[in-house]
Amino acid sequence: MSKPLLTEIDHIAIAVSDLESAISWYETMFGATVTHREMVTRDGVEEALLAVADSYIQLISPRQRDSSVAKFLERHGEGIHHVGYRVDNVESTLEHLREAGARLIDTTGRPGSRGTTVAFVHPRGSFGTLIELVEVH
Repeated sequence: MSKPLLTEIDHIAIAVSDLESAISWYETMFGATVTHREMVTRDGVEEALLAVADSYIQLISPRQRDSSVAKFLERHGEGIHHVGYRVDNVESTLEHLREAGARLIDTTGRPGSRGTTVAFVHPRGSFGTLIELVEVH
């Protein structure tokens, strides 16, 4: 491989039970401000993005009891949920990972927040870390 596939860290996602309280805490403690907020209906979550240089802290809170974030909170409590890495092309990155034997959650890219295309790599195949691939358009 001549060029690294991961171009930068897009976000660190933190699962929280109370989105408003988490936003308020980051505002009070760090002077952070929400730069984007969105209901991601497909995943059953609401997110708030707080800019940190060219990356984000993504606060995510379940809006559906059966969402993966709701299940995560039940099992693990609040905390880091996943790391999002930017890639130039989700589809070609997935193809490379598939050929290399990676354990994938998504076999093709899907719509993400902010108009991005995303795909997830399973934590059981990536040293316990849920990885999100993010293609920014």
